Amino acid sequence: MLQNSAFSMTAPAPAMAGQISRHVAKSGGLGEMAMTFALLMVGVGILAISARIQMPFYPVPVTMQTLAVMVIAMAYGSKLGTATLFSYLLAGFLGAPVFAGGAGFAYMAGPTGGYLAGFLAVGVVLGALADRGWTRNWQTTAAAMMLGTAIIYFLGVAWLSQLIGFDKAITFGVMPFIYGDILKLVIAAVTVPFMWKLVAKLTGK
Repeated sequence: MLQNSAFSMTAPAPAMAGQISRHVAKSGGLGEMAMTFALLMVGVGILAISARIQMPFYPVPVTMQTLAVMVIAMAYGSKLGTATLFSYLLAGFLGAPVFAGGAGFAYMAGPTGGYLAGFLAVGVVLGALADRGWTRNWQTTAAAMMLGTAIIYFLGVAWLSQLIGFDKAITFGVMPFIYGDILKLVIAAVTVPFMWKLVAKLTGK
């Protein structure tokens, strides 16, 4: 169990969203499938809004999108998290105004394409870790955040390097955002375990 081992790979329980869906269904509210769909739609909405929220920071303003991507992956688990992120990207591909700077195939194939692909990869990886209990304390939440950030940077830089070269990809695609990502890591490490406590009170688990 996670309480005895900080980095357990055993799945002790469904992710946060799964427990909420089951609790609501058992309480006579929405059915579990309807609740899951509602959570997916809420997640897509949060991702779209987060792309447009900026906080003044050094050396560049920080958006909340990567934080929202990773928190949703950790709260929703692998199946729902991946489905939510795929739905978000699909909406942008089809032209919905869910990204900060554009929409459609041309935008997604541009400089941000690798980072957007990283969002989907994060849904798979961090969602799987959430299914194994990695979001229940600050240590494993922080570790998951670091891994998720590394995935987004790796895919983002790999794609951006094809357009502007590796050195410029690091200079413009990584360095300005490091301090902001450290801040996001701290926010998630505090917030996600607290969310679990609220869910535990709600579901009695």
